Amino acid sequence: MALNFRFAIASDLHIAVPNTIAEQAHRFHLVEVSIPAFEVVLENLSKLDIDFLLLPGDLTQDGELENHTWLSKKLATLPYPVYVVPGNHDVPTKFTNDYSIGLADFPSYYHHCGFDYEERLYYTKQIFPGVRIIGLNSNQFDGSGKQEYTGGLEAEQLDWLKQVLTTTKEELVMVMLHHNVIEHLPDQSHNSLGRRYMLENRFALLDILQSAGVKLIFTGHLHVQDIAEYQGIYEITTGSLVTYPHPYRIINFTTDSSGQQSLKIESHRVNSLPNFPTLSDVSRNWLGDRSFRFMFKLLTNPPVNLSPEIAEKLAPSLRYFWADIAGGDAVFNFPEFPPHARQYFESFSATNSIDNNATLLLQ
Repeated sequence: MALNFRFAIASDLHIAVPNTIAEQAHRFHLVEVSIPAFEVVLENLSKLDIDFLLLPGDLTQDGELENHTWLSKKLATLPYPVYVVPGNHDVPTKFTNDYSIGLADFPSYYHHCGFDYEERLYYTKQIFPGVRIIGLNSNQFDGSGKQEYTGGLEAEQLDWLKQVLTTTKEELVMVMLHHNVIEHLPDQSHNSLGRRYMLENRFALLDILQSAGVKLIFTGHLHVQDIAEYQGIYEITTGSLVTYPHPYRIINFTTDSSGQQSLKIESHRVNSLPNFPTLSDVSRNWLGDRSFRFMFKLLTNPPVNLSPEIAEKLAPSLRYFWADIAGGDAVFNFPEFPPHARQYFESFSATNSIDNNATLLLQ
């Protein structure tokens, strides 16, 4: 079967209706733009003939019932299927409390977005003949219901996935989850900047996907535009609509006359909104204004290990470091840094310009 279709990805919406927005001076998420930015994306998608939309988690600011309700109703009005998975902000604790829904509540809000069973946090759906989406829950909780630092997939979910994949040999399978599976930053699974965004048992998942011939993973969480590859499996992570550069993706899947399948990825940005006419500049500076303590930590912690005095002098040069990583395809040059620090920070440069716009050939 020659597959040809188009879909969109918008990630980490962090939907926040106005009365739920908390005033926190140091928060990174510009949630004031969550609803207007998403509505701009939906308006732009309405002009395209897309077949479905993927939302890889962190749908809401912090799991508030009111925000889940708003989004659930909005998604129900769209003329194409939408598929979602829970992010860490969607279910901050395992059990319902006065501030947020509990883990078990999540499927009931998104029964029209992939979830068939209210008691299960993962699902599989045939989008149309020959194409299947599998949505996984990568949130982990301890015995008291507190969310774990990193993501993970429990044995029951992995066993279910193995069973599902025994029946999908003739289909194109796409897997979506919130946490990153393939590293998008240098040594991401070990460094302080990126470890908490990773799936703890990622190699168990990758082994299962490789055995079944699955080539595509879609994630969010990191708020970065990046495409990474591991032994023939591509992971496409998409930045957040509430942080710079407010991106979303349009993806065309095509099959040529020889049977070669390819993914043409185009990235777009929400650059302005009625109340934020210079949104790109505002949000880039929003991140820059909050960057010092994180850059100071990177400079003073392993493997850089600079003294606090030197770190304080160099940190201003890294004001836009994270914003530029978030934009994708960044190339860094810090000639004024000590050699080992320069090598470390320049290692975050993109090796190929494929993070935003690319054509991936699926072998």
